Amino acid sequence: MVPTAGRPYQLTGGKALRLRNACRATEERRRDRTPRDRRQRAQLGPDLELLAGRQGQLPGGPRGRGRLRAIYPEIVDVARASRRFLIRAVRYLAGEARVQQFLDIGTGLPTADNTHEVAQRLAPEARVVYVDNDPVVLAHARALLTSTRGVTAYVDADLHDPDRILAAAARTLDLTRPIGLMLLGILGHVDDDAEARSIVKRLLEALPSGSYLTVCDGTNIISEAGVEAQRVYNESGAVPYRLRTPDQIAEFFEGLELVEPGVVSCPRWRPDATERASGAPAEMDQFAGVARKP
Repeated sequence: MVPTAGRPYQLTGGKALRLRNACRATEERRRDRTPRDRRQRAQLGPDLELLAGRQGQLPGGPRGRGRLRAIYPEIVDVARASRRFLIRAVRYLAGEARVQQFLDIGTGLPTADNTHEVAQRLAPEARVVYVDNDPVVLAHARALLTSTRGVTAYVDADLHDPDRILAAAARTLDLTRPIGLMLLGILGHVDDDAEARSIVKRLLEALPSGSYLTVCDGTNIISEAGVEAQRVYNESGAVPYRLRTPDQIAEFFEGLELVEPGVVSCPRWRPDATERASGAPAEMDQFAGVARKP
């Protein structure tokens, strides 16, 4: 997906020191990464993830982001809708579904209402593992994403290596108990449909009955401007992101029990009372769903 500036953190005291130390410690590792490793973490699509914090490195910096917003002004609204979907989905999982373990792949830079924060408000003992392979993202995450009661851990791994992710996650999560698998804005970085489905299938195979899959990704059926913004982004030197149709996104849930209302534009997935106040939310090119493994 296409990136933009997230809400900045105000760092003081110990957190600022931890972050500076972590960034210094990872800089040498970053230089040693392959280009694919360094840039795989560009959790971007036509939804700049303005507030979501799940952002990557866009060549051109603010100027590049400005160009994308000029092409597709609604990108800011899509980013906010994506973040609100994450909040509603995690609330459902930690609340009604009683899930207390989460595997969030494609962490992105920290922002407000991260997965562990939303989950641990409802289930204080919840355990959350974040996965990313950008050392700067991991440095920020380790410095800023901390829990007071539950457990929060971090895995340095690539989405294309699900076995490594599972092995590392098993050090924190009990893979015999239900887990909420979160794949938000990340599957578009796997261009081949069969490969993307294979990765999701492998991850789910390792999780027990009662686990849930949550997917939210960019689509290409509503906004021509969004498709054009994605083309510009993909040609900018960033890691390409593949827009899919809603039907293609629905295929990730094959064999699972979809939670109502199924795979829909993310603003329409269980909007809260405030979001419904002015009628049904407008559809956006970002479709999402949550499903249970039987």
